[in-house]
Amino acid sequence: MIQVSNLYKSYGQQVLFDNAAFMVNPGERVGLVGRNGHGKTTLFRLILRQEQPDSGNIGIPTGYKIGHLSQQIRLTGDTVLKEACLSLPHREDGRDESYKAETILTGLGFSIEDFSLGPALLSGGFQVRLTLARALISDPDLLLLDEPTNYLDIVSLRWLANFLRGWKKELIIITHDRAFMDSVTTHTMAIHRCKVRKAAGPTGNIYQQLLLEEEVYEKTRINDDKKRKEVEQFINRFRAKATKARAVQSRIKALQKKERLEKLTDTKNLDFAFNPAPFTGRHLMEARALSFGFSAGEPLIDGLSFYVGKKDRIAIIGKNGKGKTTLLNLLADELSPVSGGVKYHNDLRFAYFGQTNINRLDPQKTVEEEIMDAHPDHNRGAARNICGVMMFPGDHALKKISVLSGGEKSRLLLGKLLVSPANMLMLDEPTNHLDMESAESLLEALDAFSGAVIIVTHSEMILHAIATRLIVFDGGEATFFEGTYQDFLDRVGWKNENLPGPSDAAVSGSRTVDRKLLRRARAELINEKSRTLGGLQKRIDEIEREIMGLEETVAQGSKDIMEASVKSDGETIKRLSKTIHDSKSKIDSLFCELERLHTELGDRTEEFEEKLSGMEVAQ
Repeated sequence: MIQVSNLYKSYGQQVLFDNAAFMVNPGERVGLVGRNGHGKTTLFRLILRQEQPDSGNIGIPTGYKIGHLSQQIRLTGDTVLKEACLSLPHREDGRDESYKAETILTGLGFSIEDFSLGPALLSGGFQVRLTLARALISDPDLLLLDEPTNYLDIVSLRWLANFLRGWKKELIIITHDRAFMDSVTTHTMAIHRCKVRKAAGPTGNIYQQLLLEEEVYEKTRINDDKKRKEVEQFINRFRAKATKARAVQSRIKALQKKERLEKLTDTKNLDFAFNPAPFTGRHLMEARALSFGFSAGEPLIDGLSFYVGKKDRIAIIGKNGKGKTTLLNLLADELSPVSGGVKYHNDLRFAYFGQTNINRLDPQKTVEEEIMDAHPDHNRGAARNICGVMMFPGDHALKKISVLSGGEKSRLLLGKLLVSPANMLMLDEPTNHLDMESAESLLEALDAFSGAVIIVTHSEMILHAIATRLIVFDGGEATFFEGTYQDFLDRVGWKNENLPGPSDAAVSGSRTVDRKLLRRARAELINEKSRTLGGLQKRIDEIEREIMGLEETVAQGSKDIMEASVKSDGETIKRLSKTIHDSKSKIDSLFCELERLHTELGDRTEEFEEKLSGMEVAQ
């Protein structure tokens, strides 16, 4: 465990921590949240002794081992496997535990062939994964992970989430993906107004606690101000009266002792909307038998066909290095296909957020100048408005690109997307350098956008929230999937996905369930559930409509009988009485059938849920 008390840390005029305190207890997995620039990474550096606090204490027990995902990569092993094994804890009996390293490397996306590669031959992303693997393999008492989701593809992320859920020691994790954080943590800790607050449970609990604290503070401040004004009025009114001198002096002293509560400054959040361009057609774009590869005979994309409707939400998903960004570049006409092609509607206007776009920013220009360059009219006033929306108010808009953080550059790129109208957005991992609040603001803006969205993302939170169609890179091919991400997981699933089991935090044992067969059986069971329950619900709806119709017949018949009675029309009364009697008998019969169907629907629903739950446990 670690214990922090009276922590103070500042850089010049910027105070990050002021008398902050918290404790991480044994076995707690803590999510660390807070705006970019508010001290999350600095706190990690303080815990690691890479920086020193201005004052206060960070208590770490003797012999307490801390592992972390280092931003500085130092690789010394001859091969990937040997590099990973360097972090294996020393065993007195000399037993070979390299299988632990192999299991973790495989989970993080390394193939068996990669094990014998020299670490220097890996891409930058896979070198970071190797560093992460070393941190996991070292089995530390406390694991610090700063944005591990930025470097992993969706399959590796799913493996890591399962691995961390089985972590038995302490963990502190920073990530912009709230769903990922909530799925692995037991507590959430927030850096807020230079203090640290902690609460058990998911992120929603700490945000609710902060909101409540600020509401109480504001009510207390308003009440204190009201009382202060009353005291000041008393002092001013009776200051000159000798008989009230003692009372006046008493109130003056009390007023001086009482600390005045300052009004809380507003916490700025991104609040923006994309600017939709009009489109009256049906399809914005159509890819026909699209094929592409950088090397002859090794296609990344082979015969892919799909269309983009005017309100589509298409997610491109898959492991890294398989062609997702390449596909976006093909659709953006920045690459030419080997065969096939892309047909664009004449009214298509797209905005493209690419991974390499950050490198296209001019380091010598200011934020304002970059926005003005993208604006069709080079309007400075409009550019300043966009700067404010993207949290570059006032003189912050005059910052040089060269001094911006990764998150600030991402916000700037989003700002550039806002200045021109578009009816299709193409976004390549836009949340990578955003904090949690900014990522969620982006998600809200995408949800509200009236045009189409094509997005490359590894965030299952975003996939579940907006994706309605998918392009899946898996098993060496790119395929189009008609349905949501949950549909894909239920009906198809990732090929060769090896999620860790309950004991895999210690990396022991292997899975005995054939996952492919299990997925197929689960998909068949889901289809059977849909057919069975759908049929029952359809019959229930039919009966309810029929009952409503018969009740209207009875009501109208009763009204007609009253009129026939006035006219002494015996034949009509006789006919209507029979109709009403038959309708009521039919209603009674239908209610009996309806009750039976509702019981059957409940029983069958419970039966299917138990079967599906059993399959989830088996996975």
